[in-house]
Amino acid sequence: MSTFWIILTGALVASACGIVGCFLVLRKMAMVGDAISHSVLPGIVIAFLISGSRDSLFMLLGAAVIGLATVFLIQLFHQSGVQSDASIGVVFTALFAVGVVLVSMYTRHIDLDLDCVLYGEIAYVPWNTLQFAGIDIGPKAVWGVGAALLLCLGTVTAFYKQFKLCSFDPAMAAAVGIPVALFHYLLMGLVSVSTVASFESVGAILVVGMLVVPPATAYLLTERLGRMIVYSVAIGCCSSVMGYYVARLLDASIAGSMISVAGLIFVIALLFSPSHGVLLRKWKQSRLLQEHAIDEKAV
Repeated sequence: MSTFWIILTGALVASACGIVGCFLVLRKMAMVGDAISHSVLPGIVIAFLISGSRDSLFMLLGAAVIGLATVFLIQLFHQSGVQSDASIGVVFTALFAVGVVLVSMYTRHIDLDLDCVLYGEIAYVPWNTLQFAGIDIGPKAVWGVGAALLLCLGTVTAFYKQFKLCSFDPAMAAAVGIPVALFHYLLMGLVSVSTVASFESVGAILVVGMLVVPPATAYLLTERLGRMIVYSVAIGCCSSVMGYYVARLLDASIAGSMISVAGLIFVIALLFSPSHGVLLRKWKQSRLLQEHAIDEKAV
């Protein structure tokens, strides 16, 4: 049964992150998820200091608030003239450093360290369960990530055209009356919720990897946004299943194996993609050169 819960959790993370990750890749903001997963550390510590409890709910609320603040600061710096990647780097490192300082100052004598609050382990998911009316209703991670997935799926479905237009042509979106800034923050809010809901249970590497690698792979395979989202979710789920069994075979990290499989699928797509494949492009070029040489000889 533990195998089922681990694979299900990985698939839910892959689905939630794969949906919003497609828009991040299109907007060239793929590393926002990495920034959020690290910059939420001060929010976790502050929530602990205020509540005096290591209860996950308080920590997730604190992390969510700082996650949204991270998105706001990144956008603020970018609008002020700082390049997007530089804005992400500045906010990410500054807030993470503040979190490290707070951990070292206020939690020395308490079991609250960077590994405890920042890096989860998906192998422990089946044993951290929820109780309702005295009945075990399954792992907390499944419910938390499942709720994030439903939120992402419902929001993107409801405003699909707006998200699509804002990602491809923000100027045109603004011209037709779509509030571009609102949908930007709505998307970043979904990224923050997905990241925060996932990283405590499954680890930052799995969250960041699923936000970037499956969407980037799907981008190589299609030029339609709808198909890209479907491909991204499918690739992420397949990586979760295959990665789990690879980890069992090698006795290695489950999250690391899942992302390694996703990376391998990305390399295959990069080489053999019909539109972007390196090898196919080289083959087509060599074929055109041969046909051109034959035409010259015929003349």
